[in-house]
Amino acid sequence: MPATRVENGPPAQRDEAGERNSGTMIYSASPVTEILVVAECWRAETSAEAIIHRAVETAAEMVDAETGDAELAIMLTDDAGIRTLNANWRGIDKPTNVLSFPALQPTGTPSPDDAPRMLGDIAIAYETMRREADDEQKPFDHHLSHLAIHGFLHLIGYDHETDEDAEEMENLERKILAQLGIPDPYAPQQRTS
Repeated sequence: MPATRVENGPPAQRDEAGERNSGTMIYSASPVTEILVVAECWRAETSAEAIIHRAVETAAEMVDAETGDAELAIMLTDDAGIRTLNANWRGIDKPTNVLSFPALQPTGTPSPDDAPRMLGDIAIAYETMRREADDEQKPFDHHLSHLAIHGFLHLIGYDHETDEDAEEMENLERKILAQLGIPDPYAPQQRTS
């Protein structure tokens, strides 16, 4: 099945010679986000791409990182796809909800001024994400927004390796999600059964 490709962000302006015209280009805080749908299970979630774009754009506006000249890719996959990635890159042979792969930033030789800076890649697994949302009685769009934000924060350097780092990252996630009108995902869940 071919992947669907969707990007956000304004197209680069070019002069008569086809060169980027940075003098008149307006940069936004949001990175260009390419979404690749590689698993059929995502096809029924017609709002998924808009949810992800909104989450990433909101996060980019609220963090202290320059992301307006950057690009990232988000792959919407299934449990089998993310299990392969998890096994190959982390040595953990099981599916997970989200994986982030920050891009290595070049050192030494400077890149051309008009070359986009790559933030990295994010993969989100449908079945695991859907199961978590259902088990925790969270709306699909809330949980998808949270995972997109979580993955984005990893790409710009946040992690949860220590308790202090986890607290900082979770507090930032809460703040971004609140801006989107989404309640605290880390709050204890009230079961209605």
